[in-house]
Amino acid sequence: QVQLVESGGGLVQAGGSLTLSCAASGNILSINTMGWYRQAPGQQRELVATITSGGSQNYADSVKGRFTISRDNAKNTVFLQMNSLKPEDTAVYYCNFYQVYHIGLPMDYWGKGTLVTVSS
Repeated sequence: QVQLVESGGGLVQAGGSLTLSCAASGNILSINTMGWYRQAPGQQRELVATITSGGSQNYADSVKGRFTISRDNAKNTVFLQMNSLKPEDTAVYYCNFYQVYHIGLPMDYWGKGTLVTVSS
């Protein structure tokens, strides 16, 4: 089992910056993927960014050039640096952790979410 603890959400003005953090603990394998997803009221959850334990990154087109995902493998922590925030970035942001156990069992874990509100 893997536990995720998110932090860093809050209120920020349009054009501002905010950094999210998520720390994972538990039965963590060396090869895994961590990332951030978000869900606005009345909308479907969408991928924001992911990063593998090897450092490969993937971003949604809507955040490319504005958001940067990174991780500290020693601490099993993932970060999301959000710059040039827009009101449409307002959503609950969820930390995600994915790994496949050696026996072939894929496991997906989610944090409880942290709210990011961008005012205009």
